[in-house]
Amino acid sequence: MIDLHCHILSGLDDGAPDLAASLAMAERAAADGIRTVVATPHVNFAYEYPLDAIGRGVCQLNELLSDAAVPVRVVAGAELDVARLIELSDGELQALSLGDGPSLLLESPFGHAAGLLEDVVFDLQLRGYTTVLAHPERCPTFQRDVELLGRLVERGALCSITAGSLAGTFGSTVRRFALHLLREELVHDISSDAHDSDRRPPLIGLARREMDRDVPEMSPRFDWLAKGGARAILSGDPLPEPPRPAARRRWRLFG
Repeated sequence: MIDLHCHILSGLDDGAPDLAASLAMAERAAADGIRTVVATPHVNFAYEYPLDAIGRGVCQLNELLSDAAVPVRVVAGAELDVARLIELSDGELQALSLGDGPSLLLESPFGHAAGLLEDVVFDLQLRGYTTVLAHPERCPTFQRDVELLGRLVERGALCSITAGSLAGTFGSTVRRFALHLLREELVHDISSDAHDSDRRPPLIGLARREMDRDVPEMSPRFDWLAKGGARAILSGDPLPEPPRPAARRRWRLFG
């Protein structure tokens, strides 16, 4: 599996505090069957560090994982705040893209910046970037207005939900909305959004159990969500066609 969203780099944000913690996270990921982890530290106004520290941190961590024989490869990325993104140049954005592709992981905002989303996604598209929305199921704006999320997807945005959301880590409202997004075929990736090896670990496989139980019609899509979509995003290739759900359902309002 590929973990498209993970705060595994040490000392940059609220993720791993040191290399020992990064190593522990990689070991948890490997045990879960994850073989590629995208390092996506927050790029916002709360954490100040040189942006090239991401690339240096990825190289350092990969050397550590190789020496420790942990079968995980780390690639560079970032989780971009809407307000901070507006100030970044094309060169900076290119350096912060996911893997080798033109996709940018944009944090679904929890506050007033949500009003900028449509303009930001459209502007990025004009500049040649694809937007991947991180944890849209946890965004109050999308919970109130799922049609906004639908419009963004229609315009080319992709959605990456958090595996823990399906397991109830962030509460029942988030869990129900995550399941709703799966049913409505608005999800293109499942990642961990891990911040440590214990409380919020890099696990994706648990999502399969939740899908089998609560949205069995979408279970054939799990491998596409955990592998195929992310692989295409990292390489810059078009997303492969997902397996069709066992039974299609009409779009319903969330509530």
